[in-house]
Amino acid sequence: MFAVFKTGGKQYKVRAGDKLEVERLSANAGETVQFNDVLMLGGDSPVLGAPLVDGAAVQAEVVEQIRGEKVIHYVRRRRKHSSKRTKGHRQHLTVLTVTEILASGGADTGVKAAIGTGKAPMPEAAAAPAAKKAKKAAPAADAPVAEAAAPAAGADDLKKLSGVGPALEKKLLAAGITSFAQIAAWTEEDIAAIDEQLSFKGRIEREGWVEQAKTLAGAS
Repeated sequence: MFAVFKTGGKQYKVRAGDKLEVERLSANAGETVQFNDVLMLGGDSPVLGAPLVDGAAVQAEVVEQIRGEKVIHYVRRRRKHSSKRTKGHRQHLTVLTVTEILASGGADTGVKAAIGTGKAPMPEAAAAPAAKKAKKAAPAADAPVAEAAAPAAGADDLKKLSGVGPALEKKLLAAGITSFAQIAAWTEEDIAAIDEQLSFKGRIEREGWVEQAKTLAGAS
């Protein structure tokens, strides 16, 4: 009997006793692992999965962890001033010996399921740098958190002036202008000075803030 199972994005056709290399698994040499994603069982009575064969499993013993042959990856970009890049890669692999093919009862064996290293928890050695990086990126608990500037207590709602939004109101508050009465009392010299200081570019006179402030101050 043979079985077709999948692991690491690939499919393998195996029989008991076969030796094969698969994408690296989270297991040590000498351990027995079980593949539960069986797509087909072959033999006298072939069984096709839909997509998997219910209860079927393939058990194998881990022989060793190795790295595959080096593969050279070469990239050349046309019209990029002859830009090119060459890099090598050696895939991490696990060598297995298939020990048994189960047509049923795979869920009750208690054998460790084969898990790829991409899905396995990070070992402590690899997790430490990641945790350190996350700690560095996160703000310290004791560090003061900057808060958005809020209007001083008792300040008027300057957004009632024509053309004044939250950003402009923030500028006025930062300059110490908190009430309609202050704006109503501006002289031509005051208007020119504030216009230059806050880069309003004639907005004060254009929008008629002084007249509006006198009305609003009287209404409040």
